[in-house]
Amino acid sequence: MSEQNKIYRRKLEDKVSKYLNRREMIGIKGARQVGKTTLMKIIYDKVKEEKAFINLDLPDMRRTLEENPLDIIKRYKKEGKKLFLFLDEIQRVRDAGEKLKIIYDEFPDAKILFSGSSSLEIKTDILPFLVGRAFIFELYPFDFEEFLSTRDKGLTKVFLDRKRIFEKTLDGNDEPQPPSFQEEFLSMLKEYLVFGGYPEVIKTSDEETKKMILSNIASLYMEKDVTNFFGIRDTSKFEDLLRFLSFRAGSLLAVSSIAETLKASFKKVEEYLDILNHTYIIHFLRPFHSNLVTELRKTPKFYFLDTGLRNSIINNFVPLDNRTDAGTLLENFTLRELLNLNNYKINYWRTTGKAEIDFILSREDKVIPIEVKLTGGKLGRGFHSFLNIYKPETAFVVTLNEFDMKNINSCRVYKIPAYYI
Repeated sequence: MSEQNKIYRRKLEDKVSKYLNRREMIGIKGARQVGKTTLMKIIYDKVKEEKAFINLDLPDMRRTLEENPLDIIKRYKKEGKKLFLFLDEIQRVRDAGEKLKIIYDEFPDAKILFSGSSSLEIKTDILPFLVGRAFIFELYPFDFEEFLSTRDKGLTKVFLDRKRIFEKTLDGNDEPQPPSFQEEFLSMLKEYLVFGGYPEVIKTSDEETKKMILSNIASLYMEKDVTNFFGIRDTSKFEDLLRFLSFRAGSLLAVSSIAETLKASFKKVEEYLDILNHTYIIHFLRPFHSNLVTELRKTPKFYFLDTGLRNSIINNFVPLDNRTDAGTLLENFTLRELLNLNNYKINYWRTTGKAEIDFILSREDKVIPIEVKLTGGKLGRGFHSFLNIYKPETAFVVTLNEFDMKNINSCRVYKIPAYYI
């Protein structure tokens, strides 16, 4: 099998598969080209019962679901048999939520799985009809673990071991171990930071082809999502905003300032930001606060969910060692990997006096500060201020490739390579 036709496993497959025998529908949502259809087909191939896979890009299928939704079941379901119905690109269907509800209520022995490209559409048009009737999962571009697994299975085992230790350290049950295979991990990380985790990008080793694929993904996004789906005809301001954000990933999202810079209305910028958020291009990070007087409470920061796409937007694929924005990419990577943690809330911390920490993990009364420093240099006053105010037991400094452990007052501070998380 050629690399282009190869199908790589996604971690989400195991999560979804646990719910296949339950009554509820399963929805998979995510950006274009992240592999939703491929994942649906992988699950489809493993189902042994009666099943049907419907591509809703096909006008006839889409029209039937819109006008006579029960006919879909009547066509494919055999008497007395359970049917697994896979509906790909559900956001293409008019009044999709209502149609799914009708099928769900009328056919208890039909298991529906659907995919959708825009969480905004799913949220506003589909989910209100599916309360109590559906489990929704999000599929992102490949994370670093999934990327590694396509290149080196043995190295992935070492990575998973370090990641488990990192998560146990968060809970106070272990300590990080010194890194192994540093040069190999670092080489993989540098590639991932520059080109990201879109499946088609990972499948090719040729850098020019990677650039072309990312450019096509960006163009398709503008054409299909921005222009056709959301009806934005004058895309120049939208593209200006996207480039503006790409140069400032990890910054505070000052909407008024952005609107003034782009000579656009506040309302228009808010609308475009909402689209970027709900189509999985950027991710908002809210501030952590307990002191309502001295700490920020509203202004979010923003990050890109794929660094390769971000680099494509600004047309910068310079190797990491020669980049002026390497620290930004590492911070963006750290946020993307932290999103995989299930039990912790993620925020950033910044005071009105501008003391700041990149990420705060919190759970119940436990807080863990995480600062990202490319070269692991001297910790700033914001880090020490947080330790003095909140007195956490554990803190992390995420670096490109450095490792160290020390105590600062009563806090155990771990300096770890980014490929530990």
